[in-house]
Amino acid sequence: MGVSHPSPKEVAVLRVVLIALVVFATIYALVDCLQTDRRLVRIMPKTVWLIAVLVPVLGPVFWLVAGRSDARGGPGPASRGPGRRPPGPRGPMGPDDDPDFLRKL
Repeated sequence: MGVSHPSPKEVAVLRVVLIALVVFATIYALVDCLQTDRRLVRIMPKTVWLIAVLVPVLGPVFWLVAGRSDARGGPGPASRGPGRRPPGPRGPMGPDDDPDFLRKL
């Protein structure tokens, strides 16, 4: 049995899918870079990253891997774990978790 080669239609579909992936990754990385606060951008200045993201395939990959801070500036791996809360404002609290409410009972 011989090796079957893909039909021209399959090759065309594969090219369209690959091009679409590159375009979507570039758009996602560009929007993500634009929305990221300058203080959270690593390695290069934000304006350089905006230009670098436009390089097909490599730009978006480098931005997602090395350009932005972990978890949008959230706590790093050292401060995560059970019993540790990220600094900053907390979300809504239930009445049984609020010490002031419990004191009034």
